[in-house]
Amino acid sequence: MRLDITSVGVSFGDATILRDASLEVRSGDVVGLVGPNGSGKTTLLRTVYRSLRPDSGSVLVGGDDIWTLSTRGAARRTAAVLQSGHTPAGLTVTEVVALGRTPHHGLLDRESTQDRDAIQEALKQTGMHAHASRAYASLSGGERQRVLLARALAQQPRLLVLDEPTNHLDIRARFELLDLIRRTGITTLAVLHDLDLAARCCDHLVVLHSGRITAAGPVLDVLTSAVLRDVFGVNATAERHADGVIRITYHAEPLA
Repeated sequence: MRLDITSVGVSFGDATILRDASLEVRSGDVVGLVGPNGSGKTTLLRTVYRSLRPDSGSVLVGGDDIWTLSTRGAARRTAAVLQSGHTPAGLTVTEVVALGRTPHHGLLDRESTQDRDAIQEALKQTGMHAHASRAYASLSGGERQRVLLARALAQQPRLLVLDEPTNHLDIRARFELLDLIRRTGITTLAVLHDLDLAARCCDHLVVLHSGRITAAGPVLDVLTSAVLRDVFGVNATAERHADGVIRITYHAEPLA
């Protein structure tokens, strides 16, 4: 499902956080939002999963303005995996994943066969089926992230939005999680802190700096030496190597 963000602006008091932000995410693409701390990445993401109504502009998912949809209707299209997502204490892995089915039934509805099938499929996709009965609190950081992704997949969304999904994970778990996300085939917009990881795993990148989108497009078109220097403050180059992987090389020479 396609995502279109057009001229979005967000302010808090006298502080302007986002200015005229516009981007497109094509159906099935994985797009990374990158930029320095405080550049507006998480704020932009919040406008996509309807946590924050922008002061100006529009966010369309599948051609519909998200603010014309019901809360349940929006949740059926878009699922979010957040850094600080609250998970009730004492739940098993299956019970956490089952929370993803909430948009699909009313408050008094019982769990259906469709719900159970979606939960089991999400557990299998994320490799957490064998841990279904374990307490969520007993899991490692990487396992918890897989469960939270499974909860989002059980929601059966057409769009995934992820806020630093690899935060606090070791390097192997980072690559495994992003590879898993790519294999779902779901349109994805993710805030990523690790530029190397973003370069390897994303179809396109969007660079935010001081509340503005300063570059957007294919990875090598975006991560130029000038952008790496002017936005991220590093002397570096991004290149596609013979194995097809894009790698960033950081140079010891000081910036001019």
